[in-house]
Amino acid sequence: MTLVGDHSTGAPTRAEIEARDAADPLAHLRDRFHVPEGLIYLAGNSLGPAPVAVFDDMETALRREWADGLVGSWNNAGWFALADRLGDRIGALIGAAAGQTVACDTTSVNVYKALHAGLSLRPGRTTIVAESGSFPTDLYVAEGVVAGRPDVTLLLEGVDGATLEELIDERTAVVLVNHVDYRTGALRDMAELTRRVHEAGAVVVWDLCHSAGILPVALDASNADLAVGCTYKYLNCGPGGPAFIYAARRHHETLRQPLSGWWGHAAPFAFELGYRPDAGARRLLCGTQPILSMRALNAGLAAIEDVDMAELRAKSLALTDLFMDLVREPCAAHGAEIVTPQAAMERGSQVSITHPDGYAIIQALIARDIVGDFRAPNLMRFGMAPAYLSYRDIHSAAMALVEVLESESWRDPRFAARRAVT
Repeated sequence: MTLVGDHSTGAPTRAEIEARDAADPLAHLRDRFHVPEGLIYLAGNSLGPAPVAVFDDMETALRREWADGLVGSWNNAGWFALADRLGDRIGALIGAAAGQTVACDTTSVNVYKALHAGLSLRPGRTTIVAESGSFPTDLYVAEGVVAGRPDVTLLLEGVDGATLEELIDERTAVVLVNHVDYRTGALRDMAELTRRVHEAGAVVVWDLCHSAGILPVALDASNADLAVGCTYKYLNCGPGGPAFIYAARRHHETLRQPLSGWWGHAAPFAFELGYRPDAGARRLLCGTQPILSMRALNAGLAAIEDVDMAELRAKSLALTDLFMDLVREPCAAHGAEIVTPQAAMERGSQVSITHPDGYAIIQALIARDIVGDFRAPNLMRFGMAPAYLSYRDIHSAAMALVEVLESESWRDPRFAARRAVT
């Protein structure tokens, strides 16, 4: 697939955009998703749309498995094994061999477990290193871990040092890092940073919330230690959908995590008096999982797991290039700045733009049925999910943004009042 990136050639014509869509090998995936008619949805980096197949899946889960099957569905419908089966399917999308990933809990809970697991692998070391610009839940959870471990200190990139690398030393136990920055879309080099962490004798926890399902991830090949992520963004598995946690097989026998619930027990139905952790990745589980939410994962994963992730990545880069090429000059002329890296291999699958009145601009676009999202204080984010977005969608969205900026229609008072949720 040819990537769009040379602004000197001028903006593509409508005919050229339509030709790209006609030649798109992934165009058929759009029919797998329910996107309301006339809506251009650029917020999949916040919440992915519903897969069409999920409606039948949920009907089956509710009426056949729960209503008719009742308690027998724990075995007959395979509910108890969902954490492992779905985890392995997620693992296949993030470069992890079977038996190392489980679907469970929430990202926040899994960050808590992963940080404690990392500390257990490096006893005697006294610091956790993270990014000050990390998604807040990661930092809040890290603060909670440190609060319960007075021997451990949290050091932040951008506060205690300019880079993660300069903060990592012989005291470091765990490095918590986002693969893709949720604000700017900047992409970290997983293999290189993991190598640097290991050279210092520490372990790394990768947050994959903004990379799982949208770009190739190579956990095993990068020699990663632990990883967490959500399923409701680019995996399209529903609001509040269960998260996932990965631990490299080499750590299974020695890692410990503090949420020692019965699902993580080696023999959960033996009802033994003491806790004995499972020998594999199930030791990362805690209590009974939200089965109905987990059943929604099936359709989300099925919608993309038969596609080569490299193809999704190629189209993702083409879409983000196209959008940036179309809006770069108008943004510069109207006080907006693209903060997403220009280099293809340095970004995920979103375009982030700052403007002092970014909230109002996003609201003006939503009024035109173009849905992006806003993050305080001034950041507009546009997610480019190649499974259900066309080149025409991106061209139309870019032209709408240009028009909103040039006409200053965002100044309409109805776009100024902020709501709790965008």
